[in-house]
Amino acid sequence: MGRLEGKVALISGTGGGMGRAAAIEFAAQGALVAGCDLNAAGDAETEALVRGSGGVMRSFAPVDLTDEAAALRWVVDAVAEFGGVDVLYNNASVARVGPWDELDYDEWRRSITYELDLVYLCTKAAWPHLVARGGGCVINVGSVSAARGAGFVHQHAHGAAKGGVVAFTKHLMVSGIPHKIRAVSISPGMIRTPATSPVIDVPGGPLQELIAAIPSRRVGEPHEVAQLASFLASDEALYINGADIAIDGGATAIAP
Repeated sequence: MGRLEGKVALISGTGGGMGRAAAIEFAAQGALVAGCDLNAAGDAETEALVRGSGGVMRSFAPVDLTDEAAALRWVVDAVAEFGGVDVLYNNASVARVGPWDELDYDEWRRSITYELDLVYLCTKAAWPHLVARGGGCVINVGSVSAARGAGFVHQHAHGAAKGGVVAFTKHLMVSGIPHKIRAVSISPGMIRTPATSPVIDVPGGPLQELIAAIPSRRVGEPHEVAQLASFLASDEALYINGADIAIDGGATAIAP
């Protein structure tokens, strides 16, 4: 029996990268996964991978989680499919990077919308169902960029949005206490995903400089983040609440 046996887990951004890894891991641990993504083809592929391994997943893609009605519909449809919500994993995001004084306001707003606002909208939609369930867990994906500046690429908008996610999580923890709802955030460092491939895999790029700044001397893999998330979502982690957990190979534990 897996650590998430029978739990209903809503995971956003399951069309690839860390979201796909989370869907696979959560399902392997016995969760019933309700996934969504803007990328319907990618999400269908994730669903096929999960089902091919004997897991349970239903894709509701495409869903634009920055649309309040669409976020609510995803949650309502997932509840209709699986009967409730035990875990909300707010993984989805779309970052905008570039020098802050060259980033136009629309790009800034897009980063805030697709990294912070969608966390609020999904959590607002799922909250009544977590309360009705008698408890559960909200896991939000932050970033080490919320805690420190990044020297290798301009991440002002990304860091600001993810800083908001981490702060929102701590306040959410307070609101969840009367309902036995936990709230935690995970702050990844450099993880190998399609989104980071242009930084990690580009010939002559900053990979070696990045690795030199990571005590573990490597970048992380999506399944490592997924394994942490599945533990935090489980009853094994009931005493972990309001925490922001870095998964970055030790990068934020040392002086810059």
